[in-house]
Amino acid sequence: MDLSRLPADARQRRRSEIREFLRSRRARLSPEDLGMPGGGGRRTPGLRREEVAVLAGVGVSWYTWLEQGREINVSEDVLDAVARVLRLDIAEREHLYLLSGLNPPRARPADREVSPGLRRVIDGWLPRPAYIIDRHWNLLAVNRAARLVFGYDEDDHSCLVSFFTRARFRTAVCHWEDAAREIVGQFRADAARYPDDPEFGRLASDMCAASPAFAEIWAEHPVGSAPQGTKALHHPELGELVFEYATLPLPELPGHRLLLYTPAPGTGTEARMADVLTEEATTGRGR
Repeated sequence: MDLSRLPADARQRRRSEIREFLRSRRARLSPEDLGMPGGGGRRTPGLRREEVAVLAGVGVSWYTWLEQGREINVSEDVLDAVARVLRLDIAEREHLYLLSGLNPPRARPADREVSPGLRRVIDGWLPRPAYIIDRHWNLLAVNRAARLVFGYDEDDHSCLVSFFTRARFRTAVCHWEDAAREIVGQFRADAARYPDDPEFGRLASDMCAASPAFAEIWAEHPVGSAPQGTKALHHPELGELVFEYATLPLPELPGHRLLLYTPAPGTGTEARMADVLTEEATTGRGR
């Protein structure tokens, strides 16, 4: 649907409706609903625009323009991401599509970027965590152990965003501040490898708006690279888990990386992981 062909008064009504619709859906959610720290100093209830944008993986300016009803290019992927963050039901998602000038799709397109063979690799790594990210740190494939250990769910589209905006990471990761500095340093090093990719600048700007901790560390200009290392965290059910990890490039997907985690020897991590995954498979209980 080409909104520019509508009469001026109809375009104005549509802009007003999408503005009020998205504002109302932001207002009904709290940061805690999405696993983010609550914090204070909010002038109005609900999520901020920059929080919706960064959780959906879109630019803050782009989301602001969407909410203002400006005539911008939209796609199914980005509208689905906004709908996911705002917890829209089927009817609300369809309404968002129509207000944006798109016909609602019958089914969400499948992600075909990661081959079935690679998915079998990470699933075959069980009971150890494994996942694949792209150059912008978006999560593309995650095995059951990684979902159990790190708490990734369907709302987590980026491990960078989740680390800095989800409250569970702040409480679970041991020595969070040191890990945060290491992650920002790795992200800055990645950005330098792709000087012609403007997405890194957008991501950094949006992360600074959404996370004061990221903004503070980013301003210090740390740079680093850690293809191997150790990660420790407190799991609410399994206790302390300690993993050694390795990051492997994927030549067939330039910029993508496979992260493999191995329980650190002598920590009891491997036995606890095997036990809980066996129990999950036996009882069919999801986590």
